[in-house]
Amino acid sequence: MTDDKDELLFLGDDEAEHKLQDTPVAWKLLIVDDEAEVHNVTRLVLSGFRYKGRGLEFLSAYTGAEARAMLAAHPDIAVILLDVVMEENDTGLKLVKYIREELENRFVRIILRTGQPGQAPEERVIVEYDINDYKEKTELTAQKLLTTIVSALRTSSDIATIEANRLGLEKIIEASENIFELQSLEKFSTGVLAQLISILELNRNALVCQASGFAAVNNKGHFSILAGTGEFQPHVRKNVEDVVPPEVYAHFEQAVKNRTSLFFDGKRYIGYFRSQNDSESVIYLEGGKELTELDLQLVEIFFANVSIAFDNLHLNKEVEDTQREIVLTLGETIEWRSQETGNHVRRVAEYMYMLAKRYGLPETECTLLRLAAPMHDVGKLGIPDVILNKPGELTVEEMAVIRTHPTIGHEILKASHRELLKTAAVICLQHHERYDGTGYPTGLKGQDIHIYGRLAAVADVFDALMSDRIYRPAWPLEQVVAHFKAERGRHFDPAIVDILLANLEEFLKLRELYKG
Repeated sequence: MTDDKDELLFLGDDEAEHKLQDTPVAWKLLIVDDEAEVHNVTRLVLSGFRYKGRGLEFLSAYTGAEARAMLAAHPDIAVILLDVVMEENDTGLKLVKYIREELENRFVRIILRTGQPGQAPEERVIVEYDINDYKEKTELTAQKLLTTIVSALRTSSDIATIEANRLGLEKIIEASENIFELQSLEKFSTGVLAQLISILELNRNALVCQASGFAAVNNKGHFSILAGTGEFQPHVRKNVEDVVPPEVYAHFEQAVKNRTSLFFDGKRYIGYFRSQNDSESVIYLEGGKELTELDLQLVEIFFANVSIAFDNLHLNKEVEDTQREIVLTLGETIEWRSQETGNHVRRVAEYMYMLAKRYGLPETECTLLRLAAPMHDVGKLGIPDVILNKPGELTVEEMAVIRTHPTIGHEILKASHRELLKTAAVICLQHHERYDGTGYPTGLKGQDIHIYGRLAAVADVFDALMSDRIYRPAWPLEQVVAHFKAERGRHFDPAIVDILLANLEEFLKLRELYKG
């Protein structure tokens, strides 16, 4: 063993070729040998070694058991220099089988080096064991050791790149499946940010590497943040120019102006998207690690997928906005015809959304109610103006006509298969039913009244009492509160009355926001 150790003491002439600048991340090299001098000499020979700007982190094991423990503690070991004969004649060979078969580690490069080739003939070992190189210690000079390590690390790096590509593409497929299920632009944007951080592994160590980012959409010339993560999480609904530093915003403006995506400062990314209807969205991401070429490729592939979804969501949002505008316009037309207080239908819509949310309905259902609520009185289209706008008390016959408007509204809407209009049809029909069964048009009672009807009854009456009408002035707040307390369980669902009264300040703020 002495001769081959002496050979290891001398560095090759081209050592300087491997001396590149230090980086924090080193290749992990595990030395497995029962002789301490082999460890010392190997460390000495490779102490100044660099490959792709990274040095070596030396790990040592003197027995098969120690090697197994080291592999468990360091699953990212790149290369193993492995002796064959240690506590047993085939300890090294058993360790190879353990690594490949039990750990199923196909990535670490194993260089078998032996001072007793008769114990493990090269031909048999190469055929029977999954090793990457076989060296007799007498032939492993300093120069050959360097060459061997470079070759092993080059292969290890290539395999790691291939595996990272595979895992990255796998994550992109999984991410695409997950986020494509998110139908609102806000939730979709949040999902894109979360998946992108996962793909780039920016959340691997949250204490050291905290990623931050946001998704923003162009709103009348200003980009408004739809979703944020990290330090941008508190800034949802704010304008980008009010949140990011000037030097970052300069890059942001450049990306928007040139309609392109940008990487800058090594750790920052701006992704720009423009939909078919000219809606603009931007994703900004900054992380605690340098983005590699592979990271950039994965980001581009990921956004090639999500840009299609962004486009579809923008188109869907345009359809929804148009649909909502039509519904609101129709509701306001009815409101104008009946000479009721301005913005009544808007306030009823917002009240219903808040009541439904506090009641515990899903967000999608709450949003649907907000869209459908403005049509609650669409049946008044069928009521003559002389009755609808009569300033005095109605006769019994006139009241009977007024009480037909829920049925008329239902008849207008019931044939539609659209979820929005189906919801509006229910609201139209049941918003004048009473919890005690004395309402109209069908006298439903308690839980037999659809939750949409029970919510609409509270929202509609609350706004009606708080507003001036042609036949009476608005009630003072104290009288309105007293009325709801008195009618709890009679006219109104008790649970919904409790929600209204417990959140009265919020309802009054909404009223002020949408005052006529």
